[in-house]
Amino acid sequence: MTTKPKAKKFRIRRSSAASEIQTDLTEGAPAANTPRPAASVRPQPAQDHVTPRKLNPMEEAALEPHEDGFPDRKFATATDVGSNASAEEDILAIRNEGLTGRQLRMARRVAQKHGISANSDYDAVRQLRKAGIDPFQRAAMLDLVAPDGGDKNEEEVKLPQTVDKPKLPGPQVFDAADRAQAIMDIQMGIVQRRRRKLLMLVTRLAFFVLLPTILVGYYYHNIASPMYATKSEFIIQQADGAGGSGLGGLFAGSGLATSQDSITVQSYLSSRDAMLRLDQDFGFKQAFTADGIDSIQRMPENASNEEAYKTYKKNILIGYDPTEGIIRMEVVAPTASLSQKFSQALIGYAEARVDNLSQRLRNDQMKGSHETYEEAERDMLAAQDEVLRLQEELGVFDATTDASALMGQINGFEAQVREKTLSLQQLLDNPRPNKARVDGIRGDIKRLETLIAELRDELTVGGAEGSLASVSARLRVAQTNLETRVMLMQQSLQQLETARIEANKQTRYLELGVNPVAPDEPTYPRKFENTVLAFLIFSGIYLVLSLTFSVLREQVSA
Repeated sequence: MTTKPKAKKFRIRRSSAASEIQTDLTEGAPAANTPRPAASVRPQPAQDHVTPRKLNPMEEAALEPHEDGFPDRKFATATDVGSNASAEEDILAIRNEGLTGRQLRMARRVAQKHGISANSDYDAVRQLRKAGIDPFQRAAMLDLVAPDGGDKNEEEVKLPQTVDKPKLPGPQVFDAADRAQAIMDIQMGIVQRRRRKLLMLVTRLAFFVLLPTILVGYYYHNIASPMYATKSEFIIQQADGAGGSGLGGLFAGSGLATSQDSITVQSYLSSRDAMLRLDQDFGFKQAFTADGIDSIQRMPENASNEEAYKTYKKNILIGYDPTEGIIRMEVVAPTASLSQKFSQALIGYAEARVDNLSQRLRNDQMKGSHETYEEAERDMLAAQDEVLRLQEELGVFDATTDASALMGQINGFEAQVREKTLSLQQLLDNPRPNKARVDGIRGDIKRLETLIAELRDELTVGGAEGSLASVSARLRVAQTNLETRVMLMQQSLQQLETARIEANKQTRYLELGVNPVAPDEPTYPRKFENTVLAFLIFSGIYLVLSLTFSVLREQVSA
């Protein structure tokens, strides 16, 4: 698409000279030597007086003489300076004439025709007049449009010449029949162009849309091998006691509690590991390299693991619904029995993976508790062995009991000493006491005091094995250590039981919602749906390409 160039309109003020020339022309008395006005000048009424244009401050400053800084010295270029000053005066005088813009353009074209180099339109007028050429003469303007190769030195014709009447084509008058025929021709041209464009559109649609759609439909209806799909659904659940407090209890019964395990199982079933295990157990590669499968769906002989994995991802479709926590699996195989076998095998792999994940989690939780309990039990047994060793070494079962028995004996003997002392005092109170009885009581008191001293020495000083107090202290320390170890072992046993309960809560198991059942009819290909889908795809591609080419064509032609 092209746009017409737009020309600016100018309003030109006519000068007094042009008005005088126009007045002479209107009076009908052109002279041979009188300069004619510019060609195609509209006649306008003559003006009485034309006021010359007033110079602006910038033009006045430019025309004023300037001091060059050397007023008293004369240089070789003084003549040039003088000539430049005279030229500026001439240009100023020409400016004061009030020439129109059209006259100035005419003067520039005449100067270019005669090979005069001018700095401005006013300079062109000055140089033309200096060369003796009238820039506004009609003959000079006619030279501008003279044919190439013409003689420029021919004598200028200044008088009007008689010319033959040009033979111009007469006005053609259309009658009603001619107009109707012209309109019909235009309409027939439009119809033909529309038919041609419609034919080209139908041809492009047939080549780029209909033909590929027909080929795809022929493949799905006549060539594509039937495939059987087995669908199954299962969910991964926790143990019933997996409640808990806080936010964990809120999501205990939802699919969010087992979302990580479900995503892990989905990733495992979509991995190369599951593909290799399925191929090793049931011959996945061999099933898709059979001769009964068409060449597009069949894998090549001795296919690599990467090619087999591409076919595996195309035929094993696994999806996970995070809102419900359900894993949906669709297994496609060349036969219904193979499809069912593959589906059952993959479910078994998923169950083993779930058990492995929960078992590892339980083992990690129980490992620390088991180690703590075993260490506490070993320390308790060591403390008990130390108590037994001290009892056997010291010959004391219970130092506290032995000390209590010794203190009881000491207390009894001291009571007897006090009784004997009282008896002795009674005998000594007699004026003539019985000496034999006094000596006997004194001997009993002495023997009891000796016995008490020995018992006290045995309680505090002791023999080679130490005193009863030291033995009691050692046994007490050993028994206290034993009691501490027993308490720690009890706490470890309690922690072990708590860890076992928490580990049981972490138990995961896979529960089937939809069992895999072999179909009795082929599931794929879906002939009609796939053909319609191919038509829509090719139509969309054609539409996008046509719009792109149209935009590019518009941009190039603009």
